[in-house]
Amino acid sequence: MSQLRSLAGALRSSSQWMRGHVGTGGRVFDPRRNCSSGAAEPSLAACSSSYVVEMYYAWLEDHKNVHESWDAYFRNAQASGSEETGEKRLSALLQGRAMSQTPAMSEKVVEDHLAVHTLIRAYQVRGHHVARLDPLGILTADLDSFVPSDLITSIDKLGSYGLEESDLDKSFQLPLTTFIGGNESTLPLREIIHRLETSYCGHTGVEFMFINNMEQCQWIRQKFETPGIMTFSDREKRTLLARLVRSTRFEDFLARKWSSEKRFGLEGCEVLIPALKMIIDKSSEAGVESVIMGMPHRGRLNVLANVVRKDLDQIFCQFDPKLEAADEGSGDVKYHLGMYHERINRETDKNITLSLMANPSHLEAVDPVVQGKTKAEQFYRGDTEGRRVMSILMHGDAAFAGQGVVYETFHLSELPSYTTHGTIHVVVNNQIGFTTDPRMARSSPYPTDVARVVNAPIFHVNADDPEAVMYVCKVAAEWRNTFNKDVVIDLVCYRRFGHNEMDEPMFTQPLMYKQIRKQEHVLKKYADKLISEGVVTLQEFEVCVSLYGNLITVSLCKHLFHNFFKPDGEPKSMSCPSTGLNEEVLRHIGEVASSVPLKDFAIHSGLSRILRGRADMVAKRTMDWALAEYVAFGSSLKDGIHVRLSGQDVERGTFSHRHHVLHDQEVDKRFCIPMNHLWPNQALYTVCNSSLSEYGVLGFELGFAMASPNALVCWEAQFGDFQNTAQCIIDQFISAGQAKWVRHNGIILLLPHGMEGMGPEHSSARPERFLQMSKDDPDRYPEFTGDFEVQQLYDCNWIVVNCSTPANYFHVLRRQILLPFRKPLIIFTPKSLLRLPEAHSSFDEMITGTKFLRIIPDGGPASKHPEKVKRVIFCTGKVYYELAKERKQLKLEEDVAIVRLEQISPFPFDLIKAEVEKYSNAELIWCQEEHKNMGYYDYIRPRFLTVHSKNPIWYVGRDPAAAPATGNKFTHLAELKRFLDTAFNLEAFKGRSF
Repeated sequence: MSQLRSLAGALRSSSQWMRGHVGTGGRVFDPRRNCSSGAAEPSLAACSSSYVVEMYYAWLEDHKNVHESWDAYFRNAQASGSEETGEKRLSALLQGRAMSQTPAMSEKVVEDHLAVHTLIRAYQVRGHHVARLDPLGILTADLDSFVPSDLITSIDKLGSYGLEESDLDKSFQLPLTTFIGGNESTLPLREIIHRLETSYCGHTGVEFMFINNMEQCQWIRQKFETPGIMTFSDREKRTLLARLVRSTRFEDFLARKWSSEKRFGLEGCEVLIPALKMIIDKSSEAGVESVIMGMPHRGRLNVLANVVRKDLDQIFCQFDPKLEAADEGSGDVKYHLGMYHERINRETDKNITLSLMANPSHLEAVDPVVQGKTKAEQFYRGDTEGRRVMSILMHGDAAFAGQGVVYETFHLSELPSYTTHGTIHVVVNNQIGFTTDPRMARSSPYPTDVARVVNAPIFHVNADDPEAVMYVCKVAAEWRNTFNKDVVIDLVCYRRFGHNEMDEPMFTQPLMYKQIRKQEHVLKKYADKLISEGVVTLQEFEVCVSLYGNLITVSLCKHLFHNFFKPDGEPKSMSCPSTGLNEEVLRHIGEVASSVPLKDFAIHSGLSRILRGRADMVAKRTMDWALAEYVAFGSSLKDGIHVRLSGQDVERGTFSHRHHVLHDQEVDKRFCIPMNHLWPNQALYTVCNSSLSEYGVLGFELGFAMASPNALVCWEAQFGDFQNTAQCIIDQFISAGQAKWVRHNGIILLLPHGMEGMGPEHSSARPERFLQMSKDDPDRYPEFTGDFEVQQLYDCNWIVVNCSTPANYFHVLRRQILLPFRKPLIIFTPKSLLRLPEAHSSFDEMITGTKFLRIIPDGGPASKHPEKVKRVIFCTGKVYYELAKERKQLKLEEDVAIVRLEQISPFPFDLIKAEVEKYSNAELIWCQEEHKNMGYYDYIRPRFLTVHSKNPIWYVGRDPAAAPATGNKFTHLAELKRFLDTAFNLEAFKGRSF
C-alpha cells in the first residue's frame, strides 16, 4: 500500500496539471478512453494511469469523494477479507499487472477497462441499429442502413477500442451502469459481448439512452440486461398460444365467409391481440380499472372481438347487406365503429372497463379525443395520478410519422391540465403506407422518432417473436405504472394483403410481397415451437383451434336466426380558349402511356393488362379518365410547363388507375416514369407520393405553386375527409388568397366527388365549402343587371368545376395553364367514373379547335323538340349517369331533358339563361347526390333566380343531414332510389309553392 501511496503522490502533479487545463483549446474528447487527447496534453499514461491512482487516493481519504462507480470498483477489489489483504489485492491489481511491468503495460490495463465500459455503453445506445427486427428479413431496422462502427460485429472491430483477440478471454470489471453480470461483478470480454448482443441485438431493439434521468435509464437496463429475465412459465406460453389462435382464426373466418368485403384485417400482425391483452392484464394488476383505446381501422374488428369482447354476432351482422343505421345516429362502416364494455379480467379477477373510441378514418385525429376522454374519466373518479384510468393508442407507422396531430398529442402529455399520466402507444409497423414505402414517407430513421421529444422510451420488437412482444408489453405496462410517462411499442411486422383485401400490392412492392407470400404464419411457427418444447401437444393445439372455430360458428348461427334489421325502402372567365390538341400529339402521348420506355424492365402482369387496355383505347380513338389526365399533363410538358402532382399514393393512384410510376418486379428500387420519356426537350414531370399528411403537404404545394406561374401544380386528396384535414390551408390561404393576400395562385386541388355507399371518410368532398353566397340579398344573386360577367365578380376567388367526362377534365387542366390570371382551380373528380364504360371520350372531343364545356346540354330526343319537354333536370358530376340510365328505363327521353353544369363557379349565367329559355314550357329541377345542406343547391338557387326569376328551381336529392354519408350500402341505395323516383315523377311538385 505504501508503494501505491507513493506512486499516487508522484503522479499528483500531472493530475493537477490536467485539471488546471480543462477547457483549453485544442482538446479532443476520446470516447474510447474517457479522456482527452491532443498535442497540448500529457502522455496517455498520465491521462489514464494517474487518473485511476488519484481516484484511489481520494477514495482512501473518503469513499464519498469519488463517483459511486469508482466506489464499487475499489470495494470489489478490497472485498477479499481483511483490510490488509484487500490492500494487497488492490496493490497487486495496480502494481502486479501494471507498475511491476512497463509503463506501457500499466497504461493498457487501465485503458482496456475503460474501453470495455465504453463498449457496453455503445450497445446500450446503438444496439437497436443491428437488432433483427424485420420478420421478412429484407429491410434494415431503420432508414439509416448502417452498422455502427463501435459495435463488435467482427473480430477486427476490437481494434477500434485498442483491444485484441487475445483480450476476449480476459475478465473485466463491470460498471454499475449495466446489469449483464447478474450477480457477477467481472466477466470475460467474450461473454460481455455475447450478453450485450442478447440484450440489445436480438428480436428487441431498445431506444432509451436519450432519456436524461439516471433512475429511468437504470430501470430499463435492469429490465433488458439481467440474464434470463425474459422467461415465461408454461402456463403463460399456453395463454399466449390461445390468444394467437383467437386472433388468427378470427381473420381466417372473415376471409372465408366474406371474401369480397373489406375488413382491414390483421394478417401479418396477429400478435397485436395478445400484446394488448398483456398490457391490459399488467395494468389491471397494478390497479387500473378503465382503459380507453383509440386505433386506426386495421385490426379494429379483431380488437373489438378479442380484446373488448364485443359479441361476435353483433360484428357478423355488420356484414349483412340489409344493415340499417341505428336510431341514435347515421352509423358508419364496420371497421370505424367503437365499443364500451365492462367485464372481469380473467388474469387478475378484477373488474375492468374497456372503451374503444369510434374513429371515422385511419388518420390520427382520434388521438387527442382519446386523451380528452381519459382525462375526464380521471377527473370524475378523483384519479389525480392516473392509477385507475389509462389510455392506449394504436397507430400505423406511416401515419405516426406523417400526421402532425401525433406530435401535438405528445406535447400535451405532460402539461398539467392535459396530462393523462402516461399513454402506451402501440405502432403496427407494416413497413409501408398505402403504397408508399418508408424511404418516401419520412425523413427520420424510425417512424417512432417523434416520441423522443418527450423522452418516451421506444421498444422496437419483431412481431414474429410472440414471446419477445409479450415481454416488451409487460415492461411497457410496468413503465407506465412506475413513472406515469408515455412509452412506445414498435411492432415491426408486415401487411399480408394490400391496404385492404381487394388491393394489389405487387404493383409497387414486388420484392416485399414475394417474401410475404413465402412467410409462414406466426401462429404455426409459435405452435411448432411450443410443441417441440413439450409445452403443448399437437392434439391440445388442435383442440384449442377447434374450440374457437365452434364459438365463431355458434355466433354466426345466432346472427342468422335473428331478424335484426328491416329495410324500409326509401375577369373574362365566361370565355374559354381552345385547348384541343393535334391528333398526332394525342396519339403519341397515348402510345407512350401504353408502353414501358426502358428495356428489360419487368412489370406486373396486372399492369400489363392495363397498358394493353390503354393501347386498345388509343387505337379506337377513345380515352378514359386516367388517359385523359395523362395527355393533359404530357402536352403541358411539351410546351415547357413543369407539372407536379403530389398527394397520398398519387403515383399509382388510389384506385389503381394512374400508374405514372412503374416498378420493376425483378429489381428492387428500379422504377420508370414514362411521362419523362415523351419528348427530347420536354419539361420535367414530378409525381410524388406524399407522407400521410394533408395539412402540411397542401401548404407545401401551395408554396411551391407561388414560386412560379409557369407550372401546373396539383394536390390530390384521396377521400373526402382528407380535404377536411387540409381545410385550414384552404380557408386561410386559398379561398382568401386574392382578397386577403393579394396573390394569384394557380394550384389545382383534385378532390373526390360522388357518394359510393362508403363511409363518411370515403364520401364526396364537401362542395359547399368552396362556394360563397352574394354579399347582397341571399334570395336573389345579385340584382339582375344584364351584365353576367359583372355579376361573376361576386363569385368566389377560385374556379370550381365538376367534370363528368374525361374530355372536359382534359380541357380544364389545359385551360388552367392558358389563363392570364391564375386562380386556384378546384376540380371534383368522381372515382366511380374512372372505369365506367359510358364515361369515355372520343378523340373528336379533344382535337384542335375543341375546348372546355362550361355546361353540357342535352343532346338527345328532348333537344329536338324543346317546346314539348315537361321537365329540365340540371345536375353536375357523376349523378348524370344514374339519371340518364333511369330516364332511359322509364322511356322519358322526350319528356325530360338533362343538362350538366360542369363549371360551378364562376357561374355560367349566359349558358344557363339560354337553356332555360330554350325549354320555356318546362319545370326546372336541380338534382344532386349530396345532402341538401352539403351540395350545390344553396349556391345555384339564387343564381337561377337571377337568370329567370319567374320559374323556381325545385330541389331533388338527399335530405339535410349532419353526417356526409351513410356507412351502409343498402341505405345508400335506398336513398338513391328515393331521389331518382322524385326526379322523374312529373307530378311531384304540382300544387306546391316554392
